[in-house]
Amino acid sequence: MSTIISPSLLSANFYNLEEDIQMINNSEADWLHIDVMDGVFVPNISFGFPVIESFQSKCNKPLDVHLMIVEPDKYVERFAKAGAAIINVHYEACTHLHRTIQNIKAQGVKAAVTLNPHTPICLLEDIISDLDMVLLMSVNPGYGGQKFIPQTVEKVRALKEMVERKNLSTIIEVDGGVNLQTGQELVSAGADALVAGNFVFKSENPLETIAQLKKL
Repeated sequence: MSTIISPSLLSANFYNLEEDIQMINNSEADWLHIDVMDGVFVPNISFGFPVIESFQSKCNKPLDVHLMIVEPDKYVERFAKAGAAIINVHYEACTHLHRTIQNIKAQGVKAAVTLNPHTPICLLEDIISDLDMVLLMSVNPGYGGQKFIPQTVEKVRALKEMVERKNLSTIIEVDGGVNLQTGQELVSAGADALVAGNFVFKSENPLETIAQLKKL
């Protein structure tokens, strides 16, 4: 199976988002990654509900929505209605994670949990069987263009072992500092999906860049 590619819209040209959305539609990308930031959980603010609803009407790829927000439970239903196909919530932001995951699934969308770089994967032992996906941050969340944290490769390998040991089909996604070199290391370690922002949208030929990532 080829690698799942989810370009991050955070690195797109905000002056002409429709053009970049159309590029994604014409590309080999599988999903469109949308980072939702509240300025509290992470030191940045990004897209809200009206923007995501407009993406849904323009983009023919599933929306991979990453909630970098406090109290995500309050907004799960609204993000589902806005068009999210996958909702990622941070382990660090959920006091009652099992309840949050069940809430996401009740909306008819796929449920994912995101781990910050400092959060060990062993904390997922009792919840991973309920998840469709785990997103590992390979940079500190909040801003695009950061340097890849190399320890993430071993983290992917350990998470893959957990998935296989439990005989699960949970997707392993990685976000942050992804390019052809780091992407290859992550896929070799067991990653199934890669989020790429600057590497895609700032490249001379984004369509070709996505195609190259797909081949990893």
